[in-house]
Amino acid sequence: MSQSKNARPPFRADHVGSLLRPKAVHEARRKFAAGQIDRAQLAAVEDKAIGEAVRLQESVGLHSVTDGEFRRAMWHTDFLTGFDGIELTGANYAVTFKDRKGEQRSTGSMIEVTGKVSRSRPVMLDHFKFLQSATSRTAKFCMPAPTYLHMRGGRKIVDKKAYPDMDEFWADVTAAYRAEIADLEAAGCRYLQFDDVSFACLCDPQVQERVRADGEDPARLPHLYAEIINGLFATRSENLAVTVHTCRGNYQSMWMASGGYDAVAEAIFSMKVDGFFLEYDDERAGGFEPLRLAPKDKKVVLGLVSTKVPQVETKDELKRRIDEAAKFVPLENLCLSPQCGFASTEHGNLITPEIQRQKLERVVEVAAEVWG
Repeated sequence: MSQSKNARPPFRADHVGSLLRPKAVHEARRKFAAGQIDRAQLAAVEDKAIGEAVRLQESVGLHSVTDGEFRRAMWHTDFLTGFDGIELTGANYAVTFKDRKGEQRSTGSMIEVTGKVSRSRPVMLDHFKFLQSATSRTAKFCMPAPTYLHMRGGRKIVDKKAYPDMDEFWADVTAAYRAEIADLEAAGCRYLQFDDVSFACLCDPQVQERVRADGEDPARLPHLYAEIINGLFATRSENLAVTVHTCRGNYQSMWMASGGYDAVAEAIFSMKVDGFFLEYDDERAGGFEPLRLAPKDKKVVLGLVSTKVPQVETKDELKRRIDEAAKFVPLENLCLSPQCGFASTEHGNLITPEIQRQKLERVVEVAAEVWG
């Protein structure tokens, strides 16, 4: 491939981050929850599994390597609740997930801001340090953007006694994130990915309706969220590459939202990042036309390989879609990846580890043939 491992991320062949948890991790987490093993024993199982995940990513030819998020139950809650003042509560805020067969499933958990947000201790610094020690390639850390926390409930999920002024809330969130990012940088992190569900979901009329019911303006939020995300890494050094991944929901091969990027493209592309991971795995994502607004000096990572279905995309199919996207973004500004992680939650999507490997291999093969 024409891009060396020392090039600035995102890479021509890249991926979103989470991987299917092996059985050993599932079993260890079950035993830990039941009090049958302690945290050190759980960590030992996770360490071994992460080492194997690193070898998988290296063996298929990826330059960016993650820990598969094996130490997390959920892509976002484990990180966000690591800050003081943010809690996973029993409040009911139903979110409906759908699949290709028309089946639906609802989840009802909610994250709430119950007090002043602060970072009294590192959240996942140790996760990154272990990953970095396990690979000679670019260790990529995936961090949930705080915007989804707000989108699910709006002002109502932020305690008014703690924060009568929302500007103060966002200022404290920004300070907490900046502290975590600074420690990650100091530990050697050079590739940070923000995962965000808000932008793409705000394209869906049903989500827009729910946001209005929460007292928020779905037309205003994308611009607010872009501003917030920009502020999180405004103090980073030039050595740290930052990307944003947009998502329409990813839970056991189901999704939350549908709709093209037209309504939010301007806000997405106003983020001062090195690259944009955009879901384009099926018709739910709409056409490539919004890509015309992409900055000319940034990378667009096309999420064309589905992590939700077991069928492995053909090379010809992927190359055809890359050609279609290249009508709106120069080919040299494009990259390729799966549309999302393979396991945004510990449950994982409905595919096998072998299919996961084949899909990652396909991303690398096609990227080499297109840009190599």
